[in-house]
Amino acid sequence: MRQIKRRRFLGSSATLLGSGLIAGQESHAQNRASSTWSGMHNHAHTVSVMTETANRLLAALSPEQKAKATFPFQVEERMRWFYVPIDRKGLTLMEMTPYQRHLASALLASGLSQAGYIKAVTIMSLEDVLKVMENDSGVRRNPEKYHFTIFGAPSDTGTWGYRVEGHHISQNYTVANGQVVDAPSFFGSNPAEVKQGQRKGLRALAHEDDLGFAVIHALDEPLRKAAIVDPKAYSDILTRNTRTAALTGQPSGLSASKMNARQFDALRALAELYAHNLPDDIAQRRMDQIDKAGRNAWFAWAGGTKPGDPHYYRVQTSSFMIEFDMTQNNANHIHSVWRDFNGDFGGDLLKAHYEADHQNQKA
Repeated sequence: MRQIKRRRFLGSSATLLGSGLIAGQESHAQNRASSTWSGMHNHAHTVSVMTETANRLLAALSPEQKAKATFPFQVEERMRWFYVPIDRKGLTLMEMTPYQRHLASALLASGLSQAGYIKAVTIMSLEDVLKVMENDSGVRRNPEKYHFTIFGAPSDTGTWGYRVEGHHISQNYTVANGQVVDAPSFFGSNPAEVKQGQRKGLRALAHEDDLGFAVIHALDEPLRKAAIVDPKAYSDILTRNTRTAALTGQPSGLSASKMNARQFDALRALAELYAHNLPDDIAQRRMDQIDKAGRNAWFAWAGGTKPGDPHYYRVQTSSFMIEFDMTQNNANHIHSVWRDFNGDFGGDLLKAHYEADHQNQKA
């Protein structure tokens, strides 16, 4: 039933759906990424689609719109991200024509898997639910109040990036030498479950919640006790909207090395869910990080362990962290994020790119 409701929304929301640009394009770029980056994969197809959709959107904008939507690559604004309803830089869907909105939606879709894209547009649509719940005029709650910002000049082999951001969505892409990283990558949902109206029962991030419970419920009592780091759930994800993700001290909670096969499979399924929000080629970076971490991962839980209880979980390795929090609005409000310790805002990707350029100049 929930899937049917999502499809109805997607089918009727002309302003949010991308056109056939994504499905019909063929990759024409060659992967020229520097071999010095240990996370190198063949991202040529996705980068090509991102580049073409970004350039089509830019070509369709007026000079005034383009001035709002574009920034140089090397600006502080690129690292300024947040997931609450605030004033932002960038061009919103509500400022675009229907044709421009199709192009913007195609750009959003280019950086997400089908599952990730459905999550994104469903999260956007929840602004209409909040508008009714809060008797809002549409000034604060508006499914077209999502900002598109492009940093640098999009090209298959150049260095550039883009951000799609608004209430409960912040996707931050960095492209360099035909490679791409999406981090920080934030999805939230308010309400987590729609309690009334035509869309009653809709859960935009159902799997993120359910698979978290699957892990904690798979643990026997001694392991569960080790995993629960606080009996009270935190009010938000701990890393918030910091530029770099860091928690003081050593990882806390339960080491995956102490899990049996069934318990570890549940933890891995949870981590893979976050990886597969992205297209397969760029999701592979996250899958490699999951593989490399193996049992050197930690799972932490805070709060109650029954559905409806305020709760928080964290998956932490040496290279990435997943955080999920459901405490606000009577535990019916989700914040979730993938943070890359070395790759947020393209950190290691850009480092490899600049090192390769330096070596070429010396040669």
